[in-house]
Amino acid sequence: MSAGSIWVLPAEAVSPAARLAAEDFLIAEAAMLDERRFDEWIELFTDDVEYIVPVRTIRRVGNGSDIDWESRHYDDNKASLSLRVRRLSTDVAWSEDPPSFTRRVLGNFRYTPGPAATELTVKTNLLLFRSRGTTGDHDLIAGERTDVLRLVEGELKIAKRHVVLDQAMLGTKNLGVFL
Repeated sequence: MSAGSIWVLPAEAVSPAARLAAEDFLIAEAAMLDERRFDEWIELFTDDVEYIVPVRTIRRVGNGSDIDWESRHYDDNKASLSLRVRRLSTDVAWSEDPPSFTRRVLGNFRYTPGPAATELTVKTNLLLFRSRGTTGDHDLIAGERTDVLRLVEGELKIAKRHVVLDQAMLGTKNLGVFL
């Protein structure tokens, strides 16, 4: 490429404005979770949302996928997510009482148009730091998130979230936080 040439993205690429809007949206969503603003957070989802975290398995090379989509840590829709949010404000959410301190870090944003005309698929790497109590113990949970963002009445909403964790055996005592 010469000094005066301009790199042109292919026609099917996502515009810089759409990428920036999606990135800002997902970073703000992570901050809502870290700040425990769950009542605001639940409003970021479409009514038909699919929120799935499958189980990882250990398989020898050539023996199929190491993702077991039939076994899931989470298999939520809007109603079950809303119920989990409401439960966190009660005294029966023992896995999050006292609440965890969390920090979500998103990176390596990758964008694909669709699947529908008003949707954008965004893959990110997720690193979740979580600590509880006063012992200094903490959990690090890493994985890849695939979000389908949908434009609904001029606002982005999460229509699908799949999180594939990078661990077959979770070291955390419970998975009472959202990913």
